[in-house]
Amino acid sequence: MTEQTYLIEGMTCAACSSSVERVTRKLDGVVQSDVNLTTNKMLIKYDETKVTPDMIMAKVKKAGFGISLFVPAEERQAVAAPEVDKEELDLIERRRNLIGAGIFSVILLYISMGQMFFSWLPVPSIMDMNDSPENFALTQLLLTIPILYFGRAFFIHGFKALWHLNPNMDSLVAVGSTASFIYSLIITYMIPNDASLVHSLYYESAAIVITLVMLGKYFEAGSRRKTKSAIKKLMELAPDTALLVQGDTVSEVAASTLKPGDIVLIKSGQKVPADGVVTSGFASIDESMLTGESIPAEKEADSPVTGGSICTNGAVYAKITRTGSDTTLAKIIKLVEDAQAKKAPISRLADKVAGIFVPAVIAIAIIAAVVWAIAGQDISFILRVFTSVLVIACPCSLGLATPTAIMVGTGLGASHGILIRSGEALETAHKTTAVVLDKTGTVTTGAHSVMRIVPAACLEEELLSITASAEAMSSHPLAAAITEKASGLPLKTVANFENLSGLGLKAEFDDGSSVTVGNEHLMRKLGIDLSAQADVIAEIARDGQTPIFTAQDGKLLGIIATADTIKEGSREAVANLKKLGIGVYLLTGDSKGAANAAAKAAGIDHVFAEVLPDDKASVVQKLQEQGEIVLMAGDGINDAPALAQANVGVAMGSGSDIAIESGDIVLMRSDLNDIYRAVRLSRLTLRDIKQNLFWAFFYNTIGIPIAAGVLYPAFHILLNPMLAGFAMSLSSVCVVTNALRLKTKKL
Repeated sequence: MTEQTYLIEGMTCAACSSSVERVTRKLDGVVQSDVNLTTNKMLIKYDETKVTPDMIMAKVKKAGFGISLFVPAEERQAVAAPEVDKEELDLIERRRNLIGAGIFSVILLYISMGQMFFSWLPVPSIMDMNDSPENFALTQLLLTIPILYFGRAFFIHGFKALWHLNPNMDSLVAVGSTASFIYSLIITYMIPNDASLVHSLYYESAAIVITLVMLGKYFEAGSRRKTKSAIKKLMELAPDTALLVQGDTVSEVAASTLKPGDIVLIKSGQKVPADGVVTSGFASIDESMLTGESIPAEKEADSPVTGGSICTNGAVYAKITRTGSDTTLAKIIKLVEDAQAKKAPISRLADKVAGIFVPAVIAIAIIAAVVWAIAGQDISFILRVFTSVLVIACPCSLGLATPTAIMVGTGLGASHGILIRSGEALETAHKTTAVVLDKTGTVTTGAHSVMRIVPAACLEEELLSITASAEAMSSHPLAAAITEKASGLPLKTVANFENLSGLGLKAEFDDGSSVTVGNEHLMRKLGIDLSAQADVIAEIARDGQTPIFTAQDGKLLGIIATADTIKEGSREAVANLKKLGIGVYLLTGDSKGAANAAAKAAGIDHVFAEVLPDDKASVVQKLQEQGEIVLMAGDGINDAPALAQANVGVAMGSGSDIAIESGDIVLMRSDLNDIYRAVRLSRLTLRDIKQNLFWAFFYNTIGIPIAAGVLYPAFHILLNPMLAGFAMSLSSVCVVTNALRLKTKKL
């Protein structure tokens, strides 16, 4: 199976995207084809033994659309020539046409309808409706033609889509406007024989509808452009140049030419050109654009630096380790791009409706026209109904409802260091009923700290100093906790050191004294009496702490207890998840004592302890069998199966690549509060999508019958095509604007 992304050109509404999906899914061997109207991308998955890219392109082109293979952002950035912003050029072109159409529309409205509303408005007698009806009609015709020219895209795309039997929104506008124009043109030729026909002209409907729809499309395009700002901002993080160090010389080079192993100089105010490791120097690096962390990180020798982050203070030399598509920034951009290209399950209903929407609307318009003709209405009335039905229908709002909200939602998540891999993950997260957390590195820091010091035959400070002197020679993680705690205390010099595998260590100092440091088993092996400390040892075990015994000359000097402490903010995060009505579970391979202690400290009520790596996925599965929608968070290789089993897998960004690849959501900061923020983001986005879908369905359900004249028999209310055009444009703008409101939300 091969998965590819293509850019589709010429789509104007949901009917277009539905047509592309329909024709490509008919290819034998295509298992998935999703078209995103907002990004103009098609994500297609197919059997490469049955389908080729040429076959896919041929199908799309035959349907009347342009197609090209999508080039990822990092590859686009590597091109030396500056990238042409096609959307900006399109927006400029739309603006020009809109201004031109707007000027002629104002004059047309003044001539055609000004005196109807304000009888005192002056109109030259040569084109007055009563004094010179022929010139009145010809003037409107001459004003309408430029407007139709400025709105020519509707006719080009609309009739082209009709020709390919894939009618879209442009087809509706083109057919309705053309019908009004041709009818008015015929009336114009008949006016010399019957001056009263001057009241039956519909030039202003044909033209103003085009202008109003152009206005709506312009605002919609501008708003849709804003929904893509997350990708644009991420791409702008990558600097164009870098300071390459070669011997004693420093030269400015294109950042795209850097390769692993190069040494670069990063000064205050400059961006880090690519991922690397600091070789010398000291600096504060602002990584907020990537991680959402507002406080700059301090970087010194051996500290990693990420491409796109900004040096706010100081200067460092760094060795480049990853470039191009391998950098963290490139992977983030790809994650966001992929997420925005994939559809959420909730969009399926709208997609099905959009697929039959335009043909159904055309059918409704024809049926309404026939019904009113049978009812005895004149051609002017029938044309008004026919045009209004075609123009008020809006498949755009249906097509934009889901992808715009997902684009804004994933962009908002990325700005907070929450990377969501797909629309499906974003949707599923809001249903979460149970959050399963790995202990080490997720709830806890993953590094031990000294929790208590219990002296037996010496003072507390002396016990810490002696133990740290011996542990300074060890690379064990527990040794690091003790030496860090003893920072600032005088330490003895070790003359001889022996590592006792699985038990501890023995150290001889230069003053002739010696000490043994290790676990309880080592103490008992040496015959050291621990009965006086039995209660303390039991208490340490009950609290899930690890005791380290120090003995000298056959007697116990004391005990130092260490433990893997919970991360700052873990308790707050658990409390926030509980407020959302979500159950929180701790899952770990550690002992029950250590697990219960960590759970108690974090405020977690449910604990699965002493679980083997292979069984973690089974625990998640059991919760799912109980009806829970499970979100699993972890950072280790042994968490990957459980992450894959969960309904939503959340990989902590500091974890392994395998965990990150297994996760549906990646947290750049490894902050548990970001799990709460991810669930909240999902709920906000889904609420936005539902609001959009409700508005789109409600608008079309109410608008089309009114345009068809259902209110006319009882209330004599008939919709003007110009009002219908305005309402149609407004519906799409409302949907996109509602999606953009997500940007203002605080996670």
